[in-house]
Amino acid sequence: MRVKAPSHDLVPPGKLRSKRGLPAIVDPRARILIIGTLPGEESLRRQEYYGHPRNHFWPLIAALAGAEPPAAYADRVSLLKRCGFALWDVLLSAERIGSLDSAIRNARPNRFAPLFRDYPDIATIAFNGQKAHALFRQHVAHDRSTAKRDLRLLVLPSTSPTYVRPFEEKLAAWRGALLQEFRAK
Repeated sequence: MRVKAPSHDLVPPGKLRSKRGLPAIVDPRARILIIGTLPGEESLRRQEYYGHPRNHFWPLIAALAGAEPPAAYADRVSLLKRCGFALWDVLLSAERIGSLDSAIRNARPNRFAPLFRDYPDIATIAFNGQKAHALFRQHVAHDRSTAKRDLRLLVLPSTSPTYVRPFEEKLAAWRGALLQEFRAK
């Protein structure tokens, strides 16, 4: 079940705010880049990726690592890096009311070429949901430096609380795709 986005036609002119994403989380051990769309309201307020308490992202990463989900954000980021994951969003900024991906307007993509140049061991992109994949195809995939890379693309179920699927179902999909990726290395 999807939640319907508010209609931008009903928003008075000048009321749409541009929202800016967070910097990439990456280090030299990264082999898999997990890409979302744009942080939601709670994540932006906290300045933390997947900051909404009902988002399944951090519990999924902990389960993949065979660990308990760390309480502190810095510990979550450390766990992510130890697992060989990097994290970023397709969009640098966009206008959006609320946190729904379907409400994104006037999107500006992040620049992926420098990231791929600086972290050449990233060979796989795992999209956190269909919308991240669609935005990447629309805004980034045609870039020459990105297009010429031999990247494996995986589209995974969204960890968002608005994507109403049981945690166990999401975990099985993420585990199946990402653990297979680790075995291939």
